Amino acid sequence: QVQVVESGGDLVQAGGSLRLPCTTSGPTFGIYAMGWYRQGPGKERELVAETRNDDTTTYADSVKGRFTIFRGNTRNTVFLQMNSLKVEDTAVYYCNVRGYDVRRDNYWGQGTHVTVSS
Repeated sequence: QVQVVESGGDLVQAGGSLRLPCTTSGPTFGIYAMGWYRQGPGKERELVAETRNDDTTTYADSVKGRFTIFRGNTRNTVFLQMNSLKVEDTAVYYCNVRGYDVRRDNYWGQGTHVTVSS
């Protein structure tokens, strides 16, 4: 069974930085994209950033210029570097890994908590 494990969540002051790592393991499948989503208090889950095999990336407007997504040396790892954190970045952050057939290969981690204090 494919597993997706993220970590790195913490309590940090506004203006601070965090790096969230995510690793997938288990049966091999063709990874097409790895990304980060978040769900803030009382909000729906939203895309934060995604990177794809063609080296294209997508960022939410709210994080452009502050967050960077990048793959590790082992292609089954992805990181989210978060700088200049704001109180509104407080959320549970989820790692998503999907294959070329999203109906068959679409996996989520358990989530990691990021709390930004003022």
